[in-house]
Amino acid sequence: MIERVDFLARFGGVFEHSPFIAERALDAGAVAEPLTAAGVHAALTAVFRKASPDEQMGVLRAHPDLAGKLAIAGELTEDSRKEQAGAGLDRLSGEEHARFTALNTAYTQKFGFPFIIAVKGLTKDDILAAFETRIDNSAQEEFETAKTQVERIALLRLTALLPGD
Repeated sequence: MIERVDFLARFGGVFEHSPFIAERALDAGAVAEPLTAAGVHAALTAVFRKASPDEQMGVLRAHPDLAGKLAIAGELTEDSRKEQAGAGLDRLSGEEHARFTALNTAYTQKFGFPFIIAVKGLTKDDILAAFETRIDNSAQEEFETAKTQVERIALLRLTALLPGD
């Protein structure tokens, strides 16, 4: 039997600062044992997709800027810190950091949420290229793209939590 407290402690942060997703999935009976990355991801993603647009926007807004103020202050979640470090975003030159800061600001002003991309396997140059392309998207197109990226990040996090799946 899945223990609520244990499940929420383990999976409540898979969608950045949005434990309501894990809570709803568990409460709906959508999570079954044995726990697998694919199974938990399907349950959590279904809840995310059924969430209201305002709730989805809240999930997007819960993500930190890439190489932003929280990273500099050491205030990222452990998952976000590892993900950004893995892409080299903790080792930017002054010029690169200035470019990320300018793009973060322009993107957030345009779309109302931070630029979100699953950084695993990407380099800082890959991320900058995606940033520069996606900033020209329409609001609806970017809302959908960001949600897809959030779901991908969740799968990567679940795969790390449930290895051997």
